[in-house]
Amino acid sequence: MSDTTATAPKNAKGTKAAKGFDAPFEAFNISMPSVEMPAVFRDIADKAVSGSKEAYAKLKTAAEETTEAFEDSYETTRSGLVALTHKSLDNAKTHTDATYAFARDFMAVTSFAEAVELQAAFARKQFETLTEQSRELQAFAQKFSTDAVRPVRQGAEKAFKAFQNG
Repeated sequence: MSDTTATAPKNAKGTKAAKGFDAPFEAFNISMPSVEMPAVFRDIADKAVSGSKEAYAKLKTAAEETTEAFEDSYETTRSGLVALTHKSLDNAKTHTDATYAFARDFMAVTSFAEAVELQAAFARKQFETLTEQSRELQAFAQKFSTDAVRPVRQGAEKAFKAFQNG
């Protein structure tokens, strides 16, 4: 037995030459007669291409504007949620501070009547504070939701007008 094996001849680049591919394909040597395209067909094709380019440009612009509107809406939502969280934490701190102050004052009462009066005053104050905080949060949430939706709504209105006019 011999350790040498037969190999296919290699071309100048060092790759194996495939048998039969040295000559060009005969199937591609078809001669086609020259045909002149009528001007009407060229005009139709030109109009179709230019119309497609215009439609693509409009679609691209609309997509970019929509993306920008969603980014604006997202940023408004993010900043609004951060502000809402801060307001909620401030409200919780206000209630916690009031509760600790009430507990401190409650430990100093000397009679049952004083304890009842202190409890009633604390409950009334907490109810007033909670009512005011609820109004503030409601107004903030309304403004926040309106502001968050505005960029998307304006972008959609602009896109619809552009497609109606174009």
